[in-house]
Amino acid sequence: MFDAAPQRETLLEVNNIEVIYNHVILVLKGVSLSVPKGGITALLGGNGAGKTTTLKAISNLLHSERGEVTKGTISYRGERVQELDPASLVRKGVIQVMEGRHCFEHLTIEENLLTGAYTRGDGRAAIARDLEMVYSYFPRLKERRKSQAGYTSGGEQQMCAMGRALMSRPETILLDEPSMGLAPQLVEQIFEIVKAVNEGEGVTFLLAEQNTNVALRYAHYGYILESGRVVMDGPADALRENPDVKEFYLGMSDQGRKSFRDVRSYRRRKRWLA
Repeated sequence: MFDAAPQRETLLEVNNIEVIYNHVILVLKGVSLSVPKGGITALLGGNGAGKTTTLKAISNLLHSERGEVTKGTISYRGERVQELDPASLVRKGVIQVMEGRHCFEHLTIEENLLTGAYTRGDGRAAIARDLEMVYSYFPRLKERRKSQAGYTSGGEQQMCAMGRALMSRPETILLDEPSMGLAPQLVEQIFEIVKAVNEGEGVTFLLAEQNTNVALRYAHYGYILESGRVVMDGPADALRENPDVKEFYLGMSDQGRKSFRDVRSYRRRKRWLA
């Protein structure tokens, strides 16, 4: 079991950030979270909760969508990084795997993987070793390495996007909706690979995921977002056993999914909305 004790080093710290799009649309309303080194942290919630916006705020990809962090701070290893460009953040060891995979469709799988090493300066031999490392986690990619990425399956493209991120030798991967559009068996396979990479390479993960059931089985700690706010957080095993999470996110209720705002127990959690 993952030890979330205070002595574990915190890599990423998001403190009370607000994000506004087009100067008027408030999307994040004071989101705070911590990502410990060597762990898998899940950012959970329904569509539109603010998960992707949180990841893009961390990786500094908001400006291309006319979004900006207007309040709060984002720090990596104690250094404020919210003003860095995305390439500088990659050099610090933080890389995002975007929702929807975004492979270079006209390139082969192997060419896609090699683009992930563009920031490195440690030579061809090291890159070749890491390519074999990626293939060891994604044997399917080795089989399809000469195939054009645009003609591969959704699962293979997700693996390609994750493998490309690994080729940059990251310390932390921001993984956005890895299960989107995939069959249940492939979802399990992707999360098994996340677990293997986390344990085998020591890569830290912050993953945004709507599939709460799967995410909480693989994550060590979780944050639940609704309407741009963190409404609950805790160790993954505790969240799995929480009655509200069971009812609203794990489908263990006959009444269907509701918002935390609709239940009396939620109203007692005013500290999350402070």
